[in-house]
Amino acid sequence: MKRENSQQKQADSLGFGKHQTREQCVEGRVFGYIRVSSREQNEARQVIALREFGVDRVFLDKQSGKDFNRPEYQALLQHLRFGDVLVIKSIDRLGRNYNEILEQWRRITKEIGADIVVLDMDLFDTRRGRDLTGTLIADIVLQLLSYVAQTEREFIKQRQAEGIAAAKSRGVRFGPPEKERPVGFEELAEKWKRGDISAREAGRRLGVPHPTFLHWARGEPWARAKE
Repeated sequence: MKRENSQQKQADSLGFGKHQTREQCVEGRVFGYIRVSSREQNEARQVIALREFGVDRVFLDKQSGKDFNRPEYQALLQHLRFGDVLVIKSIDRLGRNYNEILEQWRRITKEIGADIVVLDMDLFDTRRGRDLTGTLIADIVLQLLSYVAQTEREFIKQRQAEGIAAAKSRGVRFGPPEKERPVGFEELAEKWKRGDISAREAGRRLGVPHPTFLHWARGEPWARAKE
C-alpha cells in the first residue's frame, strides 16, 4: 500500500492520469517510462513528450541505465499486459546496455505482447504492421541504436576518468577537505624524518591516529615512505 501511494503521488506530480493498481489495469492502457541518470537531472522534456502523446500512467527512475535493476521499471513490467502500449522518448531512456536493451525489447513485445513506441524514432512503433523488409530494417536500427547507447555510456565513463586524472595531475584534491595540521606537526615531522621518533608516538603527541600522521608527513615535499 505504501508503494502504491508513492507511485500515485509520482504520477500526479507529473501531470498524468489517475493511478490504478495492478488489478485495475486493463488491456489497451498506455504506459510511459522516464529515466534520468541522477536526482539532479531534469526529466521535464520527457514528461512533456509523454503527456503530449496521451500517456495514462508513468513510471520514473532516477538512476543509471547500466542495467534494468530499477524499481519503477520492474514495477512497470508487473503492470504491462497483452495489448498495452509502452511509450519512451528515446532508446537510451530505456537503458544503456546493448544486450539488455535487446532482451527487454524482446520480453515486452514477444513474451508480454505489449507494443513499444519510441517518440524520437518514428520507425520504432510496433503498433504498425510491417512487411518482412520493414521489420528487418527496424531490427537492424534497434541493434545499432542500442550499441550507440552503450558506447556513449562507456565514453562518458572514460571522459570522467580522464578528467579526474587530469585534475589530480594539477594538484586538485577530491573528497572532503583535509583536517588542519595541529600545532607542533612540522617539528614532529622533522623528528620522524630523522628517525628520532616513531609515527605512532608522533600521532599520540598530536592527538591523531598514526596513519593520519603518516599521511600528512608523506605529503611533505621531503617525505619518504617510512613506518
